[in-house]
Amino acid sequence: MPSRRELANAIRALSMDAVQKAKSGHPGMPMGMADIAEVLWNDFLRHNPANPKWPNRDRFVVSNGHGSMLIYALLHLAGYDLPMDELKNFRQLHSKTPGHPEYGYAPGVETTTGPLGQGIANGVGMAIAERALAGQFNRPGHAIIDHHTYVFMGDGCMMEGISHEVCSLAGTLGLGKLIALYDDNKISIDGEVAGWFADNTPQRFKAYGWHVIENVDGHDGEAVRRALAEAKAVTDRPSLICCKTIIGWGSPCKQGKESCHGAPLGDDEIKLVRETIGWPHPPFTVPAEIYAGWDAKAKGGQLEGAWNEQLAAYAKAYPELAAELQRRLAGELPAEWSAQAASFIKGVDAKGAKIATRKASENTLNGFGPVLPELMGGSADLAASNLTLWSGSRGVKDHADGNYIYYGVREFGMAAIMNGIALHGGFIPYGATFLIFSEYARNALRMAALMKIRSIFVFTHDSIGLGEDGPTHQPVEQTATLRLIPNMSVWRPCDAVESAVSWQAAIERTDGPSCLLFSRQNLPHQPRTAEQLAAIRRGGYVLADCQGAPEAIIIATGSEVGLAMDAAKQLTTAGRRVRVISLPCTDLFEGQDEAYRNSVLPPAITARVAVEAGVTAGWYKYVGLNGKVVGIDRFGESAPAEVLFEYFGFTVAKVVEAVEAVLKAEG
Repeated sequence: MPSRRELANAIRALSMDAVQKAKSGHPGMPMGMADIAEVLWNDFLRHNPANPKWPNRDRFVVSNGHGSMLIYALLHLAGYDLPMDELKNFRQLHSKTPGHPEYGYAPGVETTTGPLGQGIANGVGMAIAERALAGQFNRPGHAIIDHHTYVFMGDGCMMEGISHEVCSLAGTLGLGKLIALYDDNKISIDGEVAGWFADNTPQRFKAYGWHVIENVDGHDGEAVRRALAEAKAVTDRPSLICCKTIIGWGSPCKQGKESCHGAPLGDDEIKLVRETIGWPHPPFTVPAEIYAGWDAKAKGGQLEGAWNEQLAAYAKAYPELAAELQRRLAGELPAEWSAQAASFIKGVDAKGAKIATRKASENTLNGFGPVLPELMGGSADLAASNLTLWSGSRGVKDHADGNYIYYGVREFGMAAIMNGIALHGGFIPYGATFLIFSEYARNALRMAALMKIRSIFVFTHDSIGLGEDGPTHQPVEQTATLRLIPNMSVWRPCDAVESAVSWQAAIERTDGPSCLLFSRQNLPHQPRTAEQLAAIRRGGYVLADCQGAPEAIIIATGSEVGLAMDAAKQLTTAGRRVRVISLPCTDLFEGQDEAYRNSVLPPAITARVAVEAGVTAGWYKYVGLNGKVVGIDRFGESAPAEVLFEYFGFTVAKVVEAVEAVLKAEG
């Protein structure tokens, strides 16, 4: 049987060879953390290479994702469907081994990492999901959900502010099945970190309420094993294992230096490494006995087999719970969902209330919540303003079966934790803050879109309509820039009906995240036919039309739809033929077939005006360069909402003036 060091050296060899062949990459971290990874994967990690989606597997996250060859080597050696050719194709087009781990490429990669600190945030989300799912489904004698989340993180993760946000919350929540292993090698891209990172990390994590194990020799397998065993024994707090390591361990000329962090070692140095660590094999060659020492398929099959027996016993004792658990783990919505959602929306339409869309969102949560136990809500210390608490909300800190997270003032952390919850499975996470603070969460929103996961981001106070809090809190460019994120669905509904439909669409979407933008101020109900009600799901539709072919089209979203409708009425009285388009979700509208898009926005009608209380640039794709946009290309002011709308020209007179101007220009 190969020694621990020989098994770990396989990681080192594959990592340096793949980086060298690619002529780019980060060999230092995989070589430095190889011994730690070997102990974790061979002695502790519960997983099954034959079924990477086994629900009760331990989750493993490489937060310091630049060291991606570590996880690729681990997956390959353990027996996942990641052949050697994929390692040889590291960082190449369409390979399963991109430069940073990407969810959905290689089997066994639990999340996309690379932007430092977000991996540990995802791990916190996974640990929250595991505990809440266990609280909702486990019964005495039936611990059907029972697994750990392990996270590797480096100095860069520790320096990123998001690590403070999420690790503070993890300590507060007492996530005992979260174990982080810190690669304390004191090196980053610019060199020795002492000049810019002198924190006492163990004391910092103790202050968060973590169990901390200090000064573990990361190259001593037995020391790592003892530390992991100790961490697993502590069940009321998350654990941080501080591992002293040498970056690029085994490289005689480059280990311990920044030169091995983010560049190939070079052929000459790789030859020296082979001699130093006693690895005489050619590049990309692993002896059979090393493969045998790593192979986790038999053990993984036994672990999953035993769990399947547990599941069968659970299903016999609690058949309804077991069926519900399997539905949720499969990501399927309840059988009655479609009918109940449609009934609720029909009721909202019939009521016809003038209401703020943030309040309409709360009402929708109260309507949808009872049929969707998988909803996991939250707010970044703004629940009373975002209105994200519904009658069935129960905090996860105080209730084992909770479904609501009080995130505190942690917008970035909240969004990245939500992504971890979505990735774990069993829940549909939503979290809220003011739209202006989507800026703090931006990179986690992008990661959700990149990973194509169902995270629902609720952003209220969506314009200058929030009023007196002033320009620091008034979003101007945020809606437009959210629309620029590929694969992000952005909804800005105009009334309670569109608000409910936006929630339904976000819940039913399985290939990406959604942003729901809601108003602080009350908005009027817009009457609709059954056909118009159905058309909301197409992202854009004709809300009001004229007799005969329109002369001009007004396009609007959110709070400005009512303004557009009032302007159209005045223009109609003056003898103009005007069509009003509500465009609550531009990306969904643009995904419709050409015939539908042209039926809503006929190409022949070029006299167009768009109205939205935000920057104007993105609207010219709809109105053309000769069209007009009633918008705001500067920051706001502090004043009551009605004063601001008047001051910035969001009035019937200004919209009518814009329409008359484009008609006059067309002659």
